[in-house]
Amino acid sequence: MTGNTKQTNKEVLLSIENKNVVSSYFGAMTFDQKAMRARLPKEVFTALQDTIRAGREITEEIAGVVAHGMKEWAMDNGATHYTHWFQPMTGSTAEKHDAFLSIDRDGTPIERFSGEQLIQGEPDASSFPSGGMRTTFEARGYTAWDPSSPAFLMKGGNCVTLCIPTVFISYNGEALDAKTPLLRSMNAVSKASLRLLETLGTKGVSRVKTFAGVEQEYFLIDKKFYSERPDLIMCGRTLLGAMPPKGQQLEDHYFGAIPDRVLEFMQEVEHELYLLGIPAKTRHNEVAPHQFEIAPLFEEANVATDHNLLIMEVMRKIAEKKGFALLLLEKPFAGINGSGKHNNWSIGTDTGVNLLDPGDTPEKNIQFLVFLVAVLKGVYKRADVLRMSISSIGNDHRLGANEAPPAVVTVFLGDLLERVLDAIESGKIDLKTEKQVLNLGLSQVPVVNKDYTDRNRTSPFAFTGNKFEFRAVGSSQAVSVPNMVLNTLMAEAVDDMADTIEAKIKAGKDRDSAILETLREEITATKAIRYPGDNYSDALQQAAKERGLPNLKNTPEALRVLESKDVQSVFVKYGVLSVEEIESRLNIRLERYVKGVDIEARTLQLMLKTLVIPDVSEYQGDIGSSFNNLLSASDEIGLSKAALKSQAGHYRTLAENLSLLIDLTSELDEVVEKLETLDGEFAKADYCADTILPFMLKVREVADRLELMVDRSRWQLPTYSEMLFEH
Repeated sequence: MTGNTKQTNKEVLLSIENKNVVSSYFGAMTFDQKAMRARLPKEVFTALQDTIRAGREITEEIAGVVAHGMKEWAMDNGATHYTHWFQPMTGSTAEKHDAFLSIDRDGTPIERFSGEQLIQGEPDASSFPSGGMRTTFEARGYTAWDPSSPAFLMKGGNCVTLCIPTVFISYNGEALDAKTPLLRSMNAVSKASLRLLETLGTKGVSRVKTFAGVEQEYFLIDKKFYSERPDLIMCGRTLLGAMPPKGQQLEDHYFGAIPDRVLEFMQEVEHELYLLGIPAKTRHNEVAPHQFEIAPLFEEANVATDHNLLIMEVMRKIAEKKGFALLLLEKPFAGINGSGKHNNWSIGTDTGVNLLDPGDTPEKNIQFLVFLVAVLKGVYKRADVLRMSISSIGNDHRLGANEAPPAVVTVFLGDLLERVLDAIESGKIDLKTEKQVLNLGLSQVPVVNKDYTDRNRTSPFAFTGNKFEFRAVGSSQAVSVPNMVLNTLMAEAVDDMADTIEAKIKAGKDRDSAILETLREEITATKAIRYPGDNYSDALQQAAKERGLPNLKNTPEALRVLESKDVQSVFVKYGVLSVEEIESRLNIRLERYVKGVDIEARTLQLMLKTLVIPDVSEYQGDIGSSFNNLLSASDEIGLSKAALKSQAGHYRTLAENLSLLIDLTSELDEVVEKLETLDGEFAKADYCADTILPFMLKVREVADRLELMVDRSRWQLPTYSEMLFEH
């Protein structure tokens, strides 16, 4: 794009709808390198790219030129406002829009956007969660431009807004967002990895990057059903609902033909994502009815995090437009597979080397083996922190179910790598590996390359060829926290291994011997975290006990990890989080958990009192009248006592269950009100986990029994059958 860029940009955007070649308009709504080259002087463009690559601070002079070019590009594409787009500790995104419009001293209106406005903004920080770091009257907060993530244009209503990815900090510099610690962790793992690479004798690397590819699972249901379910509106999941005769037991939805209406939704979502430079690659039906998945290509971890948040936002908008409700909570339907967000994570150099790629002969690839074992070391030492990173109300309902990894964190490597590590540990390093093929014996079908290992879909942290797949992340969660934790534990493990190797060299060993000896020691030390079996089985639970692996069953248990001085020290050591920032995040997550359960319990109370009990009572009245009429006419029509007894039994069962539900609803009122009398967030969180949620399940069992007894015309709530099988 050169020359008359204003006209060129408009022509590009006008022609997008008619183009089937995605590459021709990919990133048209982002201020990416192509747009920068067209809008910025060559020397400024080069200086900006060099500064970003080196991780140096942008000068005001460069920022001023970039701001002008960015503003001109945005306005040419219809933007009238800009916003610093950031990620407060709410699990979502935030934005405050400012117009480009300014008034000159002589009263002349003019569009202006300065380098200072690009670099820094000042949203009110008083109403965002701070976990006690800031009081209500301490309102000042700052957003600061993150140039490593490209600015983009978002369409909403009839307007276009320039969105500038930023971090969000307090007046005193504390991180009030999820992105700042992620960026810090990326720097920490880079610094540690550069040191280890130097120890291994690797030259020419100036930066080590972490990458993520985030598979996003979700449900779509018709908006008309969603709008009639207070639980879905308020809580994101159904608090009541009897299982239909058919669920997912035939496994006929997975990878099945995508319904036309859903495919139309997917195509429009992908179109908007491509405009935003988000490389959506895969779409398919997931296991549960009305469950689907979208997966992008790998990107640097901070960009992948931004893009995943944008994917969720774009899907919400398109779903609304298409008459769907998008359900992102981890377990929207009890008894049906929940949704995860498989976080594929890898680490590589700025020279293009994936440090987790085993190559054709992994047993000889020392660099790969050292970084592989560093991952094992980090996960083994910090399994409880990794579990904490994905704890939430929604994920508590999902973890340990048939489709999700359990609360125990283990690592799956596969047969080949298990044999390689066992051979190194035992000193038998003459193991040889070859690429395997599958010959199906069919002349028309080519030979199929066989991967080094099968997949273990039950593993929470599985090696999948040249990366690790962290499968326990919840579908509604921002991936900034798990990636921040992964980077930090990796930095610690890498540093520890470098320390050990360097100490052995200093003690007189040659480098190769020092590396191999360190590998042997760490392979032995981390053996407990490797688990090749079925993670859903009771055997895993027993193995966790025997191996001393943490088994944190719910969010309150997991969050207690953040109170550990040892855990706090590692985040502080690597400059990822201060003690105050850790404590603030603990307070915020506890508060969100307690408030979330309280909202669910009160929503259940509302539904029972205004929908379920009135519906069942009305139906009971109909059945009672019918039975009385039948009783009066029984002699006349010659109805046997046995027949009368059967009908009386049905009426009695209905009445007994309704009476039980009324009593349980009254008890639920008392259980919920007691929450307010407790002191301390952990006391409240434990009460939610141990008392309120189990009692809600007890109530649900009775309500769901009644649903299956009541005339459908009397039952106001849309049923599972309708929501999951009607398009």
